[in-house]
Amino acid sequence: MLCGETTVNHQADPQTHRIEAAVLRRRGGPLRIESLELEGPRDDEVLVRLAGSGICHTDIDFCDSWTEADGPLVLGHEGAGVVERVGAGVQDVSPGEHVVLSYQSCGHCGSCLAGRPTRCDQFMAANFGFARLDGSNALQRSGVHGHFFGQSSFATHALATGRNMVKVDKGLPLALLAPLGCGLQTGAGTVLNSLAVRPGQSIAIFGTGAVGLAAVMAAAVAGAEFIIGVDLNPRRLALASELGATHVINSCHEDVAASIRRITGRGVDFVLEITGSPQLLDLAIDVLNPHGTVALIAGGSGPGTLSAGRKTIGIIQGDAVPQHFIPQLIDLYRAGRFPFDRLVRFYDFKEINQAIADAKQGDTIKPVLRFGIADRGVGI
Repeated sequence: MLCGETTVNHQADPQTHRIEAAVLRRRGGPLRIESLELEGPRDDEVLVRLAGSGICHTDIDFCDSWTEADGPLVLGHEGAGVVERVGAGVQDVSPGEHVVLSYQSCGHCGSCLAGRPTRCDQFMAANFGFARLDGSNALQRSGVHGHFFGQSSFATHALATGRNMVKVDKGLPLALLAPLGCGLQTGAGTVLNSLAVRPGQSIAIFGTGAVGLAAVMAAAVAGAEFIIGVDLNPRRLALASELGATHVINSCHEDVAASIRRITGRGVDFVLEITGSPQLLDLAIDVLNPHGTVALIAGGSGPGTLSAGRKTIGIIQGDAVPQHFIPQLIDLYRAGRFPFDRLVRFYDFKEINQAIADAKQGDTIKPVLRFGIADRGVGI
């Protein structure tokens, strides 16, 4: 069987599907493409045939921290594809429709019911538990754990629910849209939702990878007066300038704090700290204006409230509701205001390990896997 081909055994068991998936079985990889059995969809689930999947640093971090106790895993959480089958209880999507997949939530806790799914009471279990919330696993017949972010999109097929699925126009290029489901949503959402940056305000972005560059583009959309990209990579800094950064600082060669104060005349209203470095967190706090905010993207925790009304906040998915925010990003892209395609490099599914290596080396900003199905999108 060629990578990307799928056989569905309708006669023996209409709820079991033969898929191809990239399985992690040892720390650091490599991921190996294997034939697996996927059970489902259940009544509230949808079976999606994937056209593309972004590779996020969260996937890479899981590869590098894997232990035998974790068991074999299927990662991937930036999928996009075509609905192939829907569960009996699904009413808002039909076979043949195109969807982008994002993070999962329970749908019934107080936060979910209030429209704040990033604060879901079961967010960690729903996204990092490698199982459905009832503990079941659709890949159990193959002895592999799935359901990463409610999808496990390093595969030809994935299961999703209405809570982590966004319908998109069939005329759009599906594989290109895949990374909107996590990294780009997080960077842009932090600026537009979490911080609600206003015209004339100032922001420094520590780290100009995919998340940081999405934040740069969003800050330009928001009308920030100073948009300062900080990084070690001169090519990424050059791209940041092209995408909306008013200034860039190479932290290898420049004093970041002094440069920011020279540029703005004081400090900045906001800092996005994406690197996870404790030293850069201290620096981010140092360059804040009074009542400024540091947004922590890399899962770190800061000291909370600081002197002069400054504060640090942790960010999850840019406080985005995918069903609302992803269409907004698509509209901005179509208007030429969020050109995220400039971050993307495509790889065939079988090239997944090369794509991961290129991302780790900094050679590719946002790798996106293609699965070989016809992508009917004709461009935007």
